[in-house]
Parts: sequence; C-alpha cells; structure tokens
Amino acid sequence: MNNKVLKACSVSLLATLTASMYAQKDERPNIIVILADDLGYSDMGCYGGEIETPNLDKLAENGLRFSRFYNASRSCPTRASLLTGLYQHQAGIGRMTFYENLPGYRGQLTENGVTIAEVLKDAGYNTGMIGKWHVAETPLKPDQREWLAHHVYHEDFADKACYPTQRGFDDFYGIIYGVVNYFDPFSLVNGETPIKNVPKDYYITQALSDSTVSYVNRYAQDDKPFFLYLSYTAPHWPLHALPQDIEKYKDTYKDGWDAIREERYKRMSELGIFQDNSIAMSPRQFTDKWTDNPTQEWDARAMAVHAAMVDRMDRGIGQLLDALEKNGQLDNTLILFLSDNGCSSEDCQNYSEGENDRPDMTRIGEKIIYPRKKEVLPGSELTYASIGAKWANVANTPFRFWKAKSYEGGICTPMIAHWPKGLKYNTGGMTQEMGHVMDIMATCIDLAKASYPKEYNGKKIIPMEGKSLVPILADGKRKGHEHLGFEHFNEKALISNDGWKIVMPNGSNGEWELYNLNNDRTELNNMAKKNPKIVKKLIKQYNEWAERCLVVPAPK
Repeated sequence: MNNKVLKACSVSLLATLTASMYAQKDERPNIIVILADDLGYSDMGCYGGEIETPNLDKLAENGLRFSRFYNASRSCPTRASLLTGLYQHQAGIGRMTFYENLPGYRGQLTENGVTIAEVLKDAGYNTGMIGKWHVAETPLKPDQREWLAHHVYHEDFADKACYPTQRGFDDFYGIIYGVVNYFDPFSLVNGETPIKNVPKDYYITQALSDSTVSYVNRYAQDDKPFFLYLSYTAPHWPLHALPQDIEKYKDTYKDGWDAIREERYKRMSELGIFQDNSIAMSPRQFTDKWTDNPTQEWDARAMAVHAAMVDRMDRGIGQLLDALEKNGQLDNTLILFLSDNGCSSEDCQNYSEGENDRPDMTRIGEKIIYPRKKEVLPGSELTYASIGAKWANVANTPFRFWKAKSYEGGICTPMIAHWPKGLKYNTGGMTQEMGHVMDIMATCIDLAKASYPKEYNGKKIIPMEGKSLVPILADGKRKGHEHLGFEHFNEKALISNDGWKIVMPNGSNGEWELYNLNNDRTELNNMAKKNPKIVKKLIKQYNEWAERCLVVPAPK
C-alpha cells in the first residue's frame, strides 16, 4: 500500500473516530415535555389532590414545582405558544383551529414561526411527538358525521403541510384533531398515514404511553440526544376510562364538592404550594348543597372517571420513567410536566352530537348517548359527558373559574421540572418564580446550545418571546418577563412582574379589575377603584402588547 493510500486511510479513520468521540461526549440533555389536557391545578397528589399520582409525585419529590406558571387558557392556543416560543396570536392560533382570515387567527401554526422540533432537529437532536396535535386547521367535511364514526374515509385530517412531521418531528403517533373517543379515536395517524382500525382493547392513553416507551428505547440507542413531546388527551372530555380504573375511585367522591375542595385546600397548605401558606381559598362559586343534589350518583361517578383518566396517565408516565432508567437516560433528561389550561367547566353532553369533533355513533353503528338529563352513567364508549363547572371549581382549587377564562383558574397551570443532573435549586420544593408556556422553547434552545433563526425555509421569523427557565433550575432566580399578556375570546388579562394583574372578563362592559397577586392569588379583592393610576398603566401595557402580538377584539 503506497503512502498516499495510507495517508487517506489515516485521515478517514481519524475523522470517523473524531465524529464518534464527539457523539459519545455529547452531554446535552434529552428533553421531554409532557402536556396533560384540562388537568385541574390541584388534581395531582403533589399539588394537593386525592387522585393517586405516584409517578408525578416522584418527579415532584426529586424536581421543582412551579406555583405561578401560565398558559394561554385553552388547548390549541397553549399548544401553539408552547411549540413556537411565541404568544398564541403570533403563532397563528388566537382562538381555535378555524381560519378567520386574520394573521393572529389562521387556525394553524404560522410559517413565520418555528417549532421546538425544527430548531432542535437542526441542532442535532432526534425529535418525536406522541399524542394530541391540535394546531392545524381542521375544516369540516360534508359527511363529517359519518367520518367521525369511521363510516367513510378521507386521507387528510388537515393539510399535511401542517402535520407534526412537516414541522420538525422525525416521528409522530397521535391525533390531529382536539377531541376523540378514547376507545376508537378519530384522526389517529402514524407519521402521516391514517390508522384505519385499532384493536378491540384499545385505549388511547395507554397507547400513547406505550408508543413513548418505544420511542425512548429506539432513541436511546443513538448517539444523539432526543426531544420528545408527549401530549396526552387525558383528562379532557369525553369521560372515558377503563372499568378497573373507575372502580378504584367508585367511592371517592360520594361526599361531594365541598368536602373534596376543603380536603384539597388543607393538603395544599400542608405541602406549602404557596409562599408562606397565606393564600385564601376562594369561596365556592355555587350555592347548592351536595346533600340536596338529586344526581349525586351521576356526579360522583363523573369525577371518579376523571380521576381514573388521570390515574392511567400517571401510570403511563411511570412506564416512561422506567424506560429512561433502564436505558441510562433518566439522569440527564429534563422532564417538564404541565397542563394546557385549567380544568374545563364545559357540559359537553349539551353540545350537538355528530358535529365538528363530536361523534353520534360508534364504528359499528351504536348510538352514542349525550346524557343531558344524566340518565346514563359516564365512562364507556357509548356516552359523551364531562364533569361540568361544579367539579371544575374543585379541580382548580383554590382558584376561581376554569378553562377559557383569564382568571388564575383558567391560565395558571401546575408545572413540574425534573432533571437530576441539572437541577441545582430547591430539589423537592416550590418556586414562586413566574413562567409561561412560551418559555419552554427558550429553555430547549438554551440547553441544546441551539440558535433561534431569523429566517427559516425562506420565511422571516417572528422574534422569540419566551425566556429560558434554566436560571431558575440553576439558582432559583432569573430576570423574567416585565409582563405577560392574555386574550382569548375577549377574556383579557395582563400580569406585571411586580405582582399586579388586570382582568377584563368577556361581557364586562369594558370594566377592568385589578388584583395584587402577591397577597391575593385567588383574586378576591378587586382594587381597581383604589388604584386608578396602576390600572391606567397596565391598560397601556396591555394595549401595546395586544397591538404588537396581533390581538384583535373577538366578535360579540
């Protein structure tokens, strides 16, 4: 062999060894974002709930819980904000996934933003998503009713250019729409291929957990770190759960709304969820008594199904933790767990069946009952129901209101950060630092040593709004947002970094309320009349924010 050949072989071998050594020494963490759907602030055990969530509690015991972490008050806007690091209007989904011919209301992710997956993929990460997408425009078909029941077939559930695999994810298993039958889900796809049939024993929460484990097992064999977005549908309505899981909670809620709410508040105080435990629980928003409730059996069962759905999700998270540990990945994986908004007050049984994402029959033609008179107990595939406002008030203890509102009960989410190798502050404790779902993008970029682009695929990209949470994980403090803005269907709010918050509920005739969250987290004392200068200042900030972030007034 001549010298030139030897030299070429040596260079090639050196390059291979160098690349291999670099890959093996890639110390950037894996990142997993787990998003629950309509989970109440106090549903988990580690936030005061009676639902058994040992795996989430374990994450909390070895991680950091946030008491002031914010969302965009509804599913699709929150997902848009989380994925892009922008406010939801900037990301294109100010309301729902329907096109409204306005930049902030496109009904799908804008091309002038990038997703976490797109940025991290370019930075050398494997990227996978499992679960609910709900950020693509979902136009209705003439045969929507039959389509929802799997009686007719259409190839696309949305424009495939808006599917996860077209927005940076290498792999995707989940649903494109926002609401599904848990036992036979509509809009289920693998990559971009529709899944036409599921096994008889199928349950989507379990299927999503199993798929996540398979992704981890595969990605762990690669030298590259990975980013996983696990977006559960649980515990969003319909109330669908496995019989054995419901059985576990069959007697838990028979004492009713007040008893459960008071017990949660007591446990929250014992756990130190809020600074100095000085927070007052808001009064229950309903005056009727459980003892006078003629539908006790139905209502107790509804909350038992809700609990069963959360319980099954927690078990799946336990499977994920086991897979990470077995693959030697747990120590250097940042796991963020949160909810997309407060628990929902909706009575889905009063909606029109057979429309949008609400089927009226099963695949084999069985009628699905929407129990408007609570005549059929919830839980099975043959019913579509939700827990309603009274239990939502309990799930969001100690706050007022719920999903789609701009009070704390709508926009404040429980959030857990778990990262054994990187968490250096207050392990097992709480932080009162304020954060927002759009901060997750900045956090991922920070940890991945990636760059947020000014242009992507030939499109000018909106500057990122989020700020990294890494300083909070490192030493408990960061220079956060000067203020956070909120708007959804004319539910408006702005929170300043000094603790003042203005709220304008939809239909309030333009009257702003003012609360000091430093000593009134449950928004019981409206101080607007006593502090007109503060209100005026915050209104100015809100209007400037709304103009910059593509917010327009919702139609009356």
